[in-house]
Amino acid sequence: MSFANVVHFLEKIAPLAKLSKKEITLLQTPDRILKAELTVNGKKYPAYRVQFNNARGPYKGGIRYHPEVSEDEVTSLAFWMTVKTAVTDLPFGGGKGGVTVDPKKLNQKELEELSRAYVRAFYKNLGPDTDIPAPDVYTTPEIMGWMLDEYQKLTGKKAPAFITGKPLELGGSKVRDIATALGGVYILEEAVKKTGLKEKKVAIQGFGNAGMNMAQLLAERGYTVVAVSDSKGGIYDADGLNIEEVMKVKKTKGTVTEYTKAAKISNQELLESGCSILIPSALSGVITDKNAEKIKAKMVLELANGPTTPEADEILWARKVLVLPDILANAGGVTVSYFEWAQNKNDESWSEQKVKKKLQEKMVSAFQQIWDEFSDEKKSFRTAAYVLALKKIAAAEKNKIKNKS
Repeated sequence: MSFANVVHFLEKIAPLAKLSKKEITLLQTPDRILKAELTVNGKKYPAYRVQFNNARGPYKGGIRYHPEVSEDEVTSLAFWMTVKTAVTDLPFGGGKGGVTVDPKKLNQKELEELSRAYVRAFYKNLGPDTDIPAPDVYTTPEIMGWMLDEYQKLTGKKAPAFITGKPLELGGSKVRDIATALGGVYILEEAVKKTGLKEKKVAIQGFGNAGMNMAQLLAERGYTVVAVSDSKGGIYDADGLNIEEVMKVKKTKGTVTEYTKAAKISNQELLESGCSILIPSALSGVITDKNAEKIKAKMVLELANGPTTPEADEILWARKVLVLPDILANAGGVTVSYFEWAQNKNDESWSEQKVKKKLQEKMVSAFQQIWDEFSDEKKSFRTAAYVLALKKIAAAEKNKIKNKS
């Protein structure tokens, strides 16, 4: 979503959140946009770090490596991070970083050099109490490890809380690998309870880390996963897929479409397939005004970022389809990032059981707050989530101004 759309969205939602003109302007304006040019092997790569809002705590947000990274995109993502941390009540603000690069064209040595150069460019504006990066598109725990090492060299002190999503041996947190999916499971279970949904047939678009973990976790909990897909296409079986077998096929042959015990379907057909719960967990903008009428699911859980267009959202709300928005549904990742930061700050290492229990508490509490805001039926569940988040950010901004004066 372009930043112009973010601005338009804020203006539309402002009356519901009872925000003044001054508050809207404040919420539309990033605190700081940092830019640099990173040189690796004689080639130059534009790099960004946008620190959007820190009224509720240090900036928090990933760093992505992608050929289409732009200042506009990173600014929008930094805004969404500000909202996401507010929705889940984390003591963070929002930030985001990126480098305009195709990481697949770099070898391991160049990738490491790029990652260290990123930290050298921005480290004076980063830190455990200032701005805490994390992995994002095409960045990995290994890359976070290089960045941490570079930061510690530059500052001359041990600071594991500077970055999250690190390998376990460098102070990473248990459960981080499945955090996004597990957070989504906890949200889904709450929604199923509240709505009394009886049929638990699930279709999952996208079988990367989040989608695959989601399929496995739901199958273990007795849900029937009837369809899954990846970039090559999808598979469907009304009686349920054997997820363990599908995962083996994906790992050995590279695509779920090589699984032979189910009907082949397209990604488009998966969205419109016979299921009660639809989980888009790959691309943005896949549910549109063209297919929203054909969706049979009673509930959509957005594990991907922005899979539903605003027009489609209106249609689904009118059809009484409950859409559990990305800013809540996929916030398990940033929540466990917060736990990692807290463990590092206090020199602790929590057990898997403790992390899962705390994640469940955080997600359930966030869901309940939005449910209470939503139950007046004048707004969709997504709108309720945004209204709640923006009220929290605006209140924190007021306190910030009051404390300065």
